[in-house]
Amino acid sequence: MTNSTTALRRSSFAVWTPITALKGVDLEIYEGEMVCLLGGNASGKTTTLKTILGMVEPSQGTVHLDGQDVRGWTTADRVKAGVSMVPENKRLFKRMTVKENLEIGAYLRDDDENFEKDLEDIFEMFPRIKERLSQKAGTLSGGEQQMVAMGRALMAKPKVLLMDEPSMGLAPVLVAQNFEIIDQINKAGTTVFVVEQNANMALSIADRGYVLQTGQIVLSDTAEGLLNNPQMRQAYLGCEV
Repeated sequence: MTNSTTALRRSSFAVWTPITALKGVDLEIYEGEMVCLLGGNASGKTTTLKTILGMVEPSQGTVHLDGQDVRGWTTADRVKAGVSMVPENKRLFKRMTVKENLEIGAYLRDDDENFEKDLEDIFEMFPRIKERLSQKAGTLSGGEQQMVAMGRALMAKPKVLLMDEPSMGLAPVLVAQNFEIIDQINKAGTTVFVVEQNANMALSIADRGYVLQTGQIVLSDTAEGLLNNPQMRQAYLGCEV
């Protein structure tokens, strides 16, 4: 009992040191582009997305959308202005139905008259979703949950779609299908920013890419340039130089 009490007292006086996750990250995404952000675990990729979406407030620097400084905007403000995200691990409301999850994606829209048409567009892209509209999202397979997560984000009618590790937890055949759909979304006119560890897959459909390492951009180039970069090939693509 004495040891337990001592441990509790010590833990109550613990000192937490703030960690700088990103250091001078400077990146641009132009309208209609597909851009990927590559890097290993704990490199700062997800923090970058959260900063863009307003979930993390940077101590320095700015985020601009259509040339407008959005510092001080809430996440809801940014979503309404055209930024939507497919989070890592889907993050669905698992006790709600597929349809209810899709409806949440359109919550901040003020054009109710287009809701049904946009829903049909999602069904055309993901036919399996329509078959499971009344099913609880938590009972779906991993691939199906990813479809719902993408559909939910698209129901917000984003100008910029952020995607956090879309290949995570999926079988290789589903990863390939997933990236085909991401490519279709981009070619249909939505700007896409993909955070991904699977560098080969991401660069196969991207226009440009950045490589993040310990919170700093260490490489940036066209997708083709990164695929042919010796440093990139050795460190991230598993190729001999």
